[in-house]
Amino acid sequence: MRFRRILALLALSASLLQAGPEEIRLPTANDFLFKGQPDKFYMYIDRDFENQHTKAWEGGGYGFVRNPARINGEVVMCKFHEGIDIAPMERDKAGNPLDIVNSISDGTVAYISPAAGGSNYGKYVVVEHNWDHTAVYSIYAHLSEITCKPGDPVKCGAPLGKMGFTGAGIDRTRAHVHLEIVLKISDRYDDWNKAIGGAKNVHGNFNGQNFTGVDAAKFFLERRSNPALTFNAFVASTPVHFRVTVPSKGIIPEFARRYNWMLHGDADKAKSWEISFSATGQPVSFAASERVVPGPIITYLTNASIPHQYLTRGLVKGDNGTGSLSASGKQLVALVSDDFPVAPPEKPDGKPDKTDAKPDKPVLVKPQKPRAN
Repeated sequence: MRFRRILALLALSASLLQAGPEEIRLPTANDFLFKGQPDKFYMYIDRDFENQHTKAWEGGGYGFVRNPARINGEVVMCKFHEGIDIAPMERDKAGNPLDIVNSISDGTVAYISPAAGGSNYGKYVVVEHNWDHTAVYSIYAHLSEITCKPGDPVKCGAPLGKMGFTGAGIDRTRAHVHLEIVLKISDRYDDWNKAIGGAKNVHGNFNGQNFTGVDAAKFFLERRSNPALTFNAFVASTPVHFRVTVPSKGIIPEFARRYNWMLHGDADKAKSWEISFSATGQPVSFAASERVVPGPIITYLTNASIPHQYLTRGLVKGDNGTGSLSASGKQLVALVSDDFPVAPPEKPDGKPDKTDAKPDKPVLVKPQKPRAN
């Protein structure tokens, strides 16, 4: 009954506090997205494919938009891009962008990374928003300078910094702001990172791999058409590509508690959780299940003529409607479902004290490279 009471209280609180959707706006003066001119909104990427060189604006969009390959006679984009790359509107004589980057909504500056070489994001800012009474985050990357600090309250349209080209993979010519609208996965990201043998984590819970995002441009466009659209309704409408059922362990996973509007079914009777994922690995819902499973297993997979590794950024292996989680897929599911041990405390020499480590060992697979933009 405890879980049922918790869910009932959460639902009651949300209904009592329900308000209209929060104001959102584009982060720069570039509004060509709303004018039906995506080639002027997105920053292009240089593309060489089948003896043709193009400056493909599509590569600045969200999703599988990069690295084309011909597979089973079809052209498939094999590389996933986590955000949207917005082109500058103004440059100085040297070609440096002059655009001011602003917060897309009311919120609080949660994190800044002022070092250009700290990640592939370069200099970046994370703002926390209270949308639908849960924490949603926006990330602004590749800035030339940051003009805010953690803890600053910001209004919609408030300046955060200036557009630039810091970070890996871009230069002055392709300067842009990389924007993501994301959900935070875990407050124990560092434990997970250590469990999988990841590289040193200098960004804590604000590491890019600890966020899972949506198509920001699509959200802007749909909100423009329907101002009453809430963020949780937008996420709920995301097509499901695969579902993974994981043991319950008698708890509601942290991610599902944070975004409780994803929860479905009777948590008190849950012997497992069936987690629905989009093709990009974005969790869409958590359904309580009475099915008993020994570990994470795929219980639904969209039928497809292309091998799923190309359709799910390598999270799922297999063809047509059958498949299994890859090593990186297992790592993502572990992070989303809290299925990883607490890291042992460090000794004075900075090395982990293995005598305090739990005996269970996750799959030791190197995580994917930091997000490239």
